[in-house]
Amino acid sequence: MVDKLWNYCNVLRDDGVSTIDYVEQLTYLLFLKMAQERATQGFRSERIVDDSVGWQTLLDYDGEDLEKQYRHILESLGNQHGTLGVIFAKAQNKIQDPAKLKRLVVDLIDKEQWSRTGADIKGDAYEELLAKSAEDIKSGAGQYFTPRALIHAIVDCVRPTPDDTIIDPACGTGGFLLVAAEHIVHEYGDTMDLRQRRRIGNGAITGVELVDGTARLAAMNLLLHGIGRPNGRALIRVGDALSTASGEHATVVLANPPFGKKSSITVIGADGRSAREDIAYSRQDFWVTTTNKQLNFVQHIFTLLAIDGRAAVVVPDNVLFEGGAGQTIRENLLKQSDVHTLLRLPTGIFYAGGVKANVLFFDKKPARPGQPWTEKLWVYDLRTGQHFTQKQSPLRREHLQDFVDCFRPGQDRATRAESERFKAFGYDELVARDKTTLDITWLRDPDLDDPDHLLPPEVIAREIVEDLEAALSEFAAIAESLQRRDQGT
Repeated sequence: MVDKLWNYCNVLRDDGVSTIDYVEQLTYLLFLKMAQERATQGFRSERIVDDSVGWQTLLDYDGEDLEKQYRHILESLGNQHGTLGVIFAKAQNKIQDPAKLKRLVVDLIDKEQWSRTGADIKGDAYEELLAKSAEDIKSGAGQYFTPRALIHAIVDCVRPTPDDTIIDPACGTGGFLLVAAEHIVHEYGDTMDLRQRRRIGNGAITGVELVDGTARLAAMNLLLHGIGRPNGRALIRVGDALSTASGEHATVVLANPPFGKKSSITVIGADGRSAREDIAYSRQDFWVTTTNKQLNFVQHIFTLLAIDGRAAVVVPDNVLFEGGAGQTIRENLLKQSDVHTLLRLPTGIFYAGGVKANVLFFDKKPARPGQPWTEKLWVYDLRTGQHFTQKQSPLRREHLQDFVDCFRPGQDRATRAESERFKAFGYDELVARDKTTLDITWLRDPDLDDPDHLLPPEVIAREIVEDLEAALSEFAAIAESLQRRDQGT
């Protein structure tokens, strides 16, 4: 089924329909088809959409009438509430050729009974399409995806339970939320009571996404995996997670916030400073004012956590070493949380080029003036001497198994043991470092000592290009910021 859908995507690409647009159209059509199946499944039938905007109308119409009816369906459902409204918000028909739309409806979607395949099968098919669309870098799809192997390893370390409340404030297409739900079902499925089962699908697992198109992918992704209800509460909220204090408190926060240092919006923290006079957010629950989106997300995630809540957040290197606001945030985080583990990630695992990232694990603790909660930060270096690429040498779950073993999920961290790649650093040692930097390395890259370990020239050239592209992106952001400042003066 995936191969068939993907092959048809190649046909539409020739007509100018990008991969991410194609997956969006599948989102709409798969939902309508499943709604029809739900309405005709016997004694457990449920009418999700009105017959006038149902799947059968797409089968009944042809030519321009089909295109007109499809637009009417998208507009009508986009005005609904709950999950329906999230999935169809601002939806548009990107398949302008009625003949190709008809073929997609009749030959590819209608012939499959999606509801009978089981949630995992249809959900996994959708996941594979999303993963394929991430390779369409020109469409910008790659920014939405965290490598699935990394997500699984992080969730295996955090170990969410049926009684946890889980939030991803920058959820993209919902990868963290989906894997967290799968972990709970796998580990506790036979022992969960009815209340716990209902929690998973009705609000215990939620996300926030800024972009409408991405939010709809996340909502449909969860729905296809059996999480949430079409007419129920929307589990994905569309909006800017940084704009206000949500009032929510989660016991688990999993996130890979958008990369890129600068934001067009300044967040005013408790220090009362404003870095510039653009639109500003007033967040008195933040420690410090900064325009660095990643630093603001670290602050926001801290505020989201309930006491003893645990977080795992993907952050770029600059969050570990940047001075000023960065130093203030790290100092407060070390004092008010148990910042216990840092995973240094290898390059080449993200679709965005030139990304050097880490995963920071910390637990929020109650106020304890004069005594920091962080005693030891354990750092695992998976970067030195490691090289991955998207296609030839992708990161797999087994590459992260040694880290998970060293992490010792569910065990007392006092039982951890140091190894070549896993070292502990005490609190006093951390705060004594220049700017309280957590950018800690101790391994020497074997490439520097052994010519036999040198990367092939094409890989070295690719890494240079990625670094240059990342630098150019930063310069472009600075130039844009300066231009806005000049226009405002």
